[in-house]
Amino acid sequence: MPAKSRVLFVCIANAARSQLAEALLRHTDSEHFEAYSAGSAPTQVDPRTIAALAHLGIDTTGLRSKSIDEFKLGEFDYVITLCDKSAYECEPLPISGERLAWDFEDPVTSEKHDAFRHTLHEIHERIKMFVLVKNKR
Repeated sequence: MPAKSRVLFVCIANAARSQLAEALLRHTDSEHFEAYSAGSAPTQVDPRTIAALAHLGIDTTGLRSKSIDEFKLGEFDYVITLCDKSAYECEPLPISGERLAWDFEDPVTSEKHDAFRHTLHEIHERIKMFVLVKNKR
């Protein structure tokens, strides 16, 4: 069996979007992908992130806010930034792999009703497409 593709999701605080993406990719296709997340200025996982994932029955075990510094020498097949600011900040990092820039509104600062569930759904749709495309290679 070929090795799993390693994917690193990056946003600023590693509190919501990248945590959602990490858990969603593990949930969607842990057979082919290893998912990780980090932030350029990590804080802590927002409790609403955990609640949104739990609402869909997605495992949140082991989710914690991590600094991109933990992964600076890491070998990744894909590094996916989840906001324009993190895409800019991660540009000079010595992390290998194909870089993808996705831009999602931060549910922590959003004033939309049910922002976390909305962001969870948007990221999940993008991850399902990512898995579909990357598994065809």
